[in-house]
Amino acid sequence: MSVLSSPPAVRTRKIALAGDLQAVFWLGALPMLAACCLPWVLLRPNRIAQGEYLPLPTAHLALGLVLALAVPLTARVWPRLTGVLASVALALGFWWLGTRTGAALQGQSDIARASASSGVWLWLLGAGIAVYSAGLLAARLGGIHRWLPWLWLPLLLATVLSGQLAHWSVIRELGGQQSRFVQELLQHLRLVLSALGLAVVIGAPLAVWASRRERVAGTVLGLANGIQTVPSLALLGLLIAPLAALSSAFPALRAMGISGIGTAPALTAMTLYALLPILRNGVVALRGVSPGVLDAARGMGMTDNQRFWRVQLPLALPVWLSGIRQAAVVLVGVASVAQLIGAGGLGYFIFSGMQSGAGDLILLGAVPAALLAIVLDTLLRGLESVLGRRLGRA
Repeated sequence: MSVLSSPPAVRTRKIALAGDLQAVFWLGALPMLAACCLPWVLLRPNRIAQGEYLPLPTAHLALGLVLALAVPLTARVWPRLTGVLASVALALGFWWLGTRTGAALQGQSDIARASASSGVWLWLLGAGIAVYSAGLLAARLGGIHRWLPWLWLPLLLATVLSGQLAHWSVIRELGGQQSRFVQELLQHLRLVLSALGLAVVIGAPLAVWASRRERVAGTVLGLANGIQTVPSLALLGLLIAPLAALSSAFPALRAMGISGIGTAPALTAMTLYALLPILRNGVVALRGVSPGVLDAARGMGMTDNQRFWRVQLPLALPVWLSGIRQAAVVLVGVASVAQLIGAGGLGYFIFSGMQSGAGDLILLGAVPAALLAIVLDTLLRGLESVLGRRLGRA
């Protein structure tokens, strides 16, 4: 049912909801309109040579202009259609990328590359803003239609599985280095999860201790803040000399794989970087538990340990998990720099691309790292929501 056929009160409410987001919808439409006028694909005879910029065909250009304008205009008239149009626009950007790269490589050599140009990235940026805004609007309207802005996900999955993107330069680079990519991706994930686990093991007891003593809290949080001010690359460099000296003085440490370069300094630096959000949120969460609740638990005859494990920690856990989520996202980025000291990870492709001037290799490392951060953030955010709902019902 459209807004025009809705009862007056419902129609007024829907128009008001759409009006709040109208500026955001137009903010997404502007990059999409600009993308239609910019090059879509860069065709190069090899991965580092200069190339030729190719625009969208006229038919695609006309459809893109219509879609870019239709998304914000339908938000007021037919808000449920907005989610569908935004999802189609996002998926269509990837489909056009596959179509244009495939057409550009016809008759070219095997080492030729067809890369995404500025038009693709602006279109995806605008369509992403439109999808996000449509999701907010659909959530306000409620009902089964709130899932319509997620239509882009199966459409994108179908595009990938159909092989439509096989000619895109990033996918061709992935095909040539598939085994190395899997190896570095797993190493990146191991570094992140290991450092996060170490930070939780170290930071959780410190946060509990600091939450009960003001002087300890000031000292611990001050040190963690100081570590955050040191650039990640500088911190990795500062750890090389002391760890190398330790491995030389104690052969047992060297036998365990601890040395001045490699995984040991990377894990040390990453663990230190992850401590601040875990400590800060832990102290705030534990201190934020209502004293009345703790007094009630004491009145029920609970010991200090029972009050902590059964009352204070469960109530503080959702806020504390928020700090762990922030630490996980930070670690994904820091792990990319660890390649410079031989720790591996997706930074291998980023720095290889920077050294050779190959943007596609940079994307092969940067895009999966960004997606990994989004996945970890989403999973931990979901865990926060689940715990929050359970505690709300308790």
